[in-house]
Amino acid sequence: MDLCWQIMSLLLNMLSRLGLERGCQPARPAASRAFLRLTCSVSPSLASMDALSASNGTFALTLLKKLGADSSKNVFISPLSISSALAMVLMGARVNTAAQMCQTLSLSKSSGGGEDIHQGFQKLLSEVNRTGTQYLLRTANRLFGEKTYDFLSSFKDACRMFYQAEMEELDFVSATEESRKHINTWVAEKTEGKIRDLLSANSVNPATRLVLVNAIYFKGNWEKQFNKEHTEERPFRVSKNVEKPVQMMFKKSTCKITYIEEISTQILVLPYVGQELNMVILLPSESTDVYTVEKALTYEKFVAWTKPDAMDEEEVEVFLPRFTLEETYDMECVLQELGMTDAFEEAQADFRGMSSRRELYLSKVVHKSFVEVTEEGTEAAAATGVVVMMRSLSVVPRFCADRPFLFFIQHGNTGAILFCGRFCSP
Repeated sequence: MDLCWQIMSLLLNMLSRLGLERGCQPARPAASRAFLRLTCSVSPSLASMDALSASNGTFALTLLKKLGADSSKNVFISPLSISSALAMVLMGARVNTAAQMCQTLSLSKSSGGGEDIHQGFQKLLSEVNRTGTQYLLRTANRLFGEKTYDFLSSFKDACRMFYQAEMEELDFVSATEESRKHINTWVAEKTEGKIRDLLSANSVNPATRLVLVNAIYFKGNWEKQFNKEHTEERPFRVSKNVEKPVQMMFKKSTCKITYIEEISTQILVLPYVGQELNMVILLPSESTDVYTVEKALTYEKFVAWTKPDAMDEEEVEVFLPRFTLEETYDMECVLQELGMTDAFEEAQADFRGMSSRRELYLSKVVHKSFVEVTEEGTEAAAATGVVVMMRSLSVVPRFCADRPFLFFIQHGNTGAILFCGRFCSP
């Protein structure tokens, strides 16, 4: 069983012309300053599904590299969650604020925040939330607005149309803590209880004007399960000189696999039941570290290396750690380093598409994620479409993830990268 939960949280503050505070850390809201908080999940898009997936993939790898600057740490994010959250903010952004957001989200070749972007998101989210699949993958958006604040009806209508996000009115002014708990309860419900305290104490105050929340939940079984009886403790090489014990799963099954000499890396595709979603794993050779592979990886290369005609389909001995990752990221600095600066500046932010009052700026962006990878899965009833390619090698290929690796959970129909991460240490 593979479980993923992702939450994206953004905090927008009402503009105060007094005592502007700059730098990477957002200004602390004064008593007279009203602010708006957003929590969302996103995936970037252009007019076509291919362009949408390409933008999402480029943004995903950019974030993976930024958040993985410390090569010793695990990383796990949902680019779908982050980019869709920011795309909802983008609907209300204008002029340079919008241009910077498009650039950061790799949407710069689009119409600069035009309706085609949001139509692309609408199509993607509709496909992702499609019913009748053999996995559970759901996204949910909601706006929590201060009941006394005047948001443009056009903004609320657009959020409803493109992101299925309804506005729920709360009393942030006089019932701050109750409002925070109410939002956290909604998030917990949408993530099956895996993310309970998205908004920490004091993250919402009487100046809050809007919290925009997106939750994404995924649960999928492997096409062919790992036999629990074969799981055993084995060493995981964190580095050349450090090993840690890990519960290593094992199975022998037919998989798509290839070896990329350019980066000395094996690539394995593990399908989930129904073969509509896949986990793509990049395992560097023992002579190559995962950080080097990460730096060399681009979305164009990822697509080229994982195309069906670039991979062999054959029986493989697969060793994969059983692992759980829970990560929390404050994204403000990362987004500013990627060029999205005006949105965080009280004097520069332009969100006239949300309100006629020039008062809003973005002050906090929080992303929370959870993934669990275990042996559980459902064997396919038939080996539909499986082609076993013969090779001159008589030895069954071996894919042993006993050292740091990158992994991606990809949506087959759209090609969108829903989740991505780096596993470095148990």
